Amino acid sequence: MPEPAHVTADDLDEAVALAVDTLRGAPPQAWEQKAGSLEWTCWETVEHLADDLFSYAAQLGLKVPPLDTYVPFALERRRPGGPNNSIHADRAAGPGGLLQVLQASGALLSSMVRTAPPQARGHHIFGMGDATAFAAMGLVETLVHMHDLAEGLGLPWEPPAEVCARVLARLFPDAPVDTAPWSTLLWATGRGEIPGRPRLTRWRWYNEPR
Repeated sequence: MPEPAHVTADDLDEAVALAVDTLRGAPPQAWEQKAGSLEWTCWETVEHLADDLFSYAAQLGLKVPPLDTYVPFALERRRPGGPNNSIHADRAAGPGGLLQVLQASGALLSSMVRTAPPQARGHHIFGMGDATAFAAMGLVETLVHMHDLAEGLGLPWEPPAEVCARVLARLFPDAPVDTAPWSTLLWATGRGEIPGRPRLTRWRWYNEPR
């Protein structure tokens, strides 16, 4: 088994595959429900997740990355209050097409993580990240937004504890290590509680190479 902090592209592939398999069980009429505590619909939340994975792949793919900004893909909100994305799924393709967009975006990021040289860095508001940071960021987005989606769609979701532990070790160095990894990741992202710790109203992760 990899060391706790050693996040890999295989972890990301596993998480996206589990997410897509879970989302295939969503009732067709549920996609316009709110995703958990978010103000976005479940459809918009999957688009946002796909957009995160795509944009992380793009950011990591620059040989000379900007140090203080993102790759300037055009962004668009489809409604006031909706996510500001570059990636949108064709509504005519239905939920199946939406999940293809998610799967393809995840594959782009995992491919970039596998092929990026050790010195590769990409900009993010939480610090310049290396390939392991971008893999872990993609995992946070996938695991946690799936929690939101599972609430909105009425689906079960509990990702592998060992993947959650590796993400916590890579991006959340101050998180407790004596609590269940999935509950701890939800706590670290402001979505849950763990014994002896106040619920977070503000949170962040740390990208600096370990």
